[in-house]
Amino acid sequence: MNELAEESDEEALWNASMRRQVTEYIARQGISHGQVGKVPAWSVFPCISIWAIESCSSPGWVGWWIICGDCPTDYATCTGDRTPRAAVEEFSSKWRAASVAMLKGERPPGLSVGNPKNAGELAPLLASRAEMLAEWALDDTLWEG
Repeated sequence: MNELAEESDEEALWNASMRRQVTEYIARQGISHGQVGKVPAWSVFPCISIWAIESCSSPGWVGWWIICGDCPTDYATCTGDRTPRAAVEEFSSKWRAASVAMLKGERPPGLSVGNPKNAGELAPLLASRAEMLAEWALDDTLWEG
């Protein structure tokens, strides 16, 4: 088997693992939804994946984006700009604000990251993920078209 084929197999296994994580997360969150994409809508393998989750009220349309991988698993409602790139920007902004709140000893609204007792340790990690996402959102080479 050539190296390229092995990478494809490895990525396929990673995608399957991330999809399981996404479906388990959706169930825990109690999100009413349609189909979950078979593969990520966008990813930087093997770091981050963005998944399109179909809306129940508007079948055929993305209702939510879910991010998972080497980061907190989180979701955002899909409104306005319905692209994975917009979702990456939204997660970046949300996490940046949450990390600032956590450093102040506050609970970020709408987000739970680990044990609140460890917020001082977790905030810089969340901030670094937010910065990474912001850089990726600006990098045109990571996006088609």
